[in-house]
Amino acid sequence: MNFSEVFKQSNQLCKVSPDGKYLATCVQYRLVVRDMSTLQILQLYTCLDQISHMDWSSDSLYILCAMYKRGLVQVWSLEQPDWHCKIDEGSIGLVSSRWSPDGRHILNTTEFHLRITVWSLCTKAVSYIKYPKACQKGIDFSRDGCYMALAERRDCKDYISVFVCDDWHLLRHFETETQDLAGLEWSPNGCVLAVWDTCLEYKVLLYSLDGRLLSTYSAYEWSLGVKSVTWSPSSQFLAIGSYDEKVRILNHITWKKIMQFEHPATINNTKAAVYKEVERRPAVGSEDLSLHNITIGSTLFNTQSKYEICPLPVQIPVVKPDPDRANPKIGVSFMAFSSDSRYLATKNDNMTSVVWVWDMQKMSLEAVLEQTSAARCFQWDPRRPRLALCTANTKLYLWSPAGCVSVQVPSEGGFQVLSLSWHCSGDSLILLGKEQLCLYDKRLVGTLF
Repeated sequence: MNFSEVFKQSNQLCKVSPDGKYLATCVQYRLVVRDMSTLQILQLYTCLDQISHMDWSSDSLYILCAMYKRGLVQVWSLEQPDWHCKIDEGSIGLVSSRWSPDGRHILNTTEFHLRITVWSLCTKAVSYIKYPKACQKGIDFSRDGCYMALAERRDCKDYISVFVCDDWHLLRHFETETQDLAGLEWSPNGCVLAVWDTCLEYKVLLYSLDGRLLSTYSAYEWSLGVKSVTWSPSSQFLAIGSYDEKVRILNHITWKKIMQFEHPATINNTKAAVYKEVERRPAVGSEDLSLHNITIGSTLFNTQSKYEICPLPVQIPVVKPDPDRANPKIGVSFMAFSSDSRYLATKNDNMTSVVWVWDMQKMSLEAVLEQTSAARCFQWDPRRPRLALCTANTKLYLWSPAGCVSVQVPSEGGFQVLSLSWHCSGDSLILLGKEQLCLYDKRLVGTLF
């Protein structure tokens, strides 16, 4: 079988350790650690309340469990099961908890973003960082773990502080040219910090490590602007998804736009392959309807699906957003580069059932995947140009330059895949349902993938 048995989980809290050896899952107030190769339970920890957030340290030796309602964080050791740490933020509350890159410090953000508390597991020392800004992405670590960029709000102005993670001393502090900073993100090589403004003003700023403004980019004015930003793994491209349903690609030399990808309702591009999911119900013979063959959640009546390549032109289903509601369902909300920076996958919110794949070498549309349901989650294989996606049904979908495939998840009870994540080796996928999870080993799929 390609699939493992089904295990319990809560709140989608399931993560593979950075070294790929262990799988940690949360079930209510319990933390379960399994061996990734055998799925046997190695450790079972009991927390003081239901777990809200869970994360591995960078060296895979410790696991952080946060209980936001109680303002508590508990840390467990994989090597020393009897050792544990408890951090109580008290009446000031807790809204976020995360590891520092060294895996020996914990950063807790208090309620109302009054401060960030840095706790050391080695020395038990405590440091405080004031004025963190409550925004979409207000904190980010450089890929090498040396620096932390933090968005701040003081005196009705936006600032950025850059800290050295070794001893948490302040390296740079500078004001940004933003009205209401919405997020920031380091380039993978750690040389450039991208900062973007509120959606009410289209502005992306690029800063060097020492706080110099390298470039400012604005595509248009007087309309909803930036909705998503992502770097290519090579740091050569910065992709900006906008509310006008377009993706703009900036290059890393001049920081000018080199390409613009649009998401049209009608596809006429002869170089792109359009894959459409087609469903059919299997024919059921009378011998299959015997009582012992029919169980609750039986796969006997599951709808099967496959992809068909559509002749051009193709009309894409478009959902018209409600102009009277906040956060309209329009624009490019999610983008992801493949690990080799060759492909870019995008999702346009008013085309909920469609995933677009762009070729970054040819700077053109490579493929369009039209699903029967809204695409909930997609993620690239960390080793190869292969895309996995799910649509909250009982199927897993995979795309590669060779083609597309739909895989039925053969579990009892109608396991619906709500999200997914790749193992760091790229050899398996963790599929998450509402209260269950299972593993899928794609090495058994066949020659296509």
